[in-house]
Amino acid sequence: MAETAKKPAAPKAASLPKEVFGVAVDNHELVKLAYDAYLANNRMTSATTLQRGEVRGGGKKPWRQKGTGRARFGSSRNPIWRGGGVVFGPRGNENYTKRLSTTARRVALRQALTLANEAKKVVVKDVKTTGKTAEVAKFMSDNKFDRKVLLVVTADEKTPELIRATANLQNVVLTSATFLSVYHILNADTVVLSTKSVPVIKDWLTQKAGEVK
Repeated sequence: MAETAKKPAAPKAASLPKEVFGVAVDNHELVKLAYDAYLANNRMTSATTLQRGEVRGGGKKPWRQKGTGRARFGSSRNPIWRGGGVVFGPRGNENYTKRLSTTARRVALRQALTLANEAKKVVVKDVKTTGKTAEVAKFMSDNKFDRKVLLVVTADEKTPELIRATANLQNVVLTSATFLSVYHILNADTVVLSTKSVPVIKDWLTQKAGEVK
């Protein structure tokens, strides 16, 4: 009997380094700090209110100082009047930013990736596209990534074609490996890592602050 040709073995999935995806998470305090810092640093300060001297009108004294039996007022723009100025309101120059050290941010990212990995939300797959949204949409559909997806690639893989192909997909967030954030990791239902991004993430998150690799 002729020997049957052996089928090639299926390629094994890329293993995730335990230094990043398997760290101990004693509590979620640092993860929450990093999450809140992301929101605070992206907060807009566009809200403004008018103070007493900026509200239009009110130049005339509402009534004479004495003899009316009413309280004395010099302007209808008084803050206790309706339509008057606002006391201690937002001025548009508030600073809501929160700072975390580089070491703390990297620890928080490792913890967030560990939590995502424990929840079986981390997948290692490569997406290829010529710049068409339909190609990435088919990739998501074939792999049943039908909810919020965080697509992580290297800087070289983040090509104009890939950016264009994912721009119109509302459930897909594209980011570079060294620009990961705790906010996007925790909000994603699936974290899709490209094969090349895994060692980049490991090198970035395991190096000490100030160390150049």
